[in-house]
Amino acid sequence: MDFFDSHAHYNDERFIENRNELINYMYEHEITNIVCAGYNLKASQDAINLSEQFHHMYATCGISPNDLEQNVENDLEKIKELAFMNKKVVAIGEIGLDYYWNKENKELQKEIFKKQIDIANDLNLPIVIHTREAVMDTIQILKENEVKKKGIFHCCPLNQELIKEGLKLGFYISFSGNITFKNAKSAECIKLVPNDRILIETDSPYLSPEPHRGETNTSENVKFVAQKIAEVKNISIENVALMTKQNAKKIYGIS
Repeated sequence: MDFFDSHAHYNDERFIENRNELINYMYEHEITNIVCAGYNLKASQDAINLSEQFHHMYATCGISPNDLEQNVENDLEKIKELAFMNKKVVAIGEIGLDYYWNKENKELQKEIFKKQIDIANDLNLPIVIHTREAVMDTIQILKENEVKKKGIFHCCPLNQELIKEGLKLGFYISFSGNITFKNAKSAECIKLVPNDRILIETDSPYLSPEPHRGETNTSENVKFVAQKIAEVKNISIENVALMTKQNAKKIYGIS
């Protein structure tokens, strides 16, 4: 049994002391594929560097709605160049809208989201979507701006309307540790997602699942996410591991 962590941040400073050892440990303990996600220019370059160092790791490049610096237009050009030049970049992301942390620049967020959709289309790559308290605007942008290779709602909010609309548009739904929280209304959301469109992730070092909530998250904890899905769908964890790995490879274009 092996697992595909479809979204993690080993480019995060929290891993500075033991990053390489931890990534090797994951491979030795059934986490045979990891996508390291970029969220600004530096993090995207760092993700690529890690993907080139570890055969089982891939990268995404993008500028998140929480990282819109003054020179964002210049950074977008560099993001496109990075993604074009590096074969292990499998998506543009994470990109999207976040009205929880940033309420004052909604129009700028929308503009940069659309421009990164254009980059993904130009490079024939899927996108990885971050959305928080911005469901309606996210869906509207995706309806009005076709994404040729579709993509993933990463760490998908437990919002049934978002999931339904995302699936209609052809996107994949990725669940993380929050579905294991005791107060999470996750079962109905999990049931909405067909087996050929579901992914698992950790979003490490964030969102550690139960029973490790509050600790620094690592890819090994993706097993708890898989176990929760197995329980809700009444299938084996082995089945969840296999189907989510196949799904991740398909949407990311990994042979």
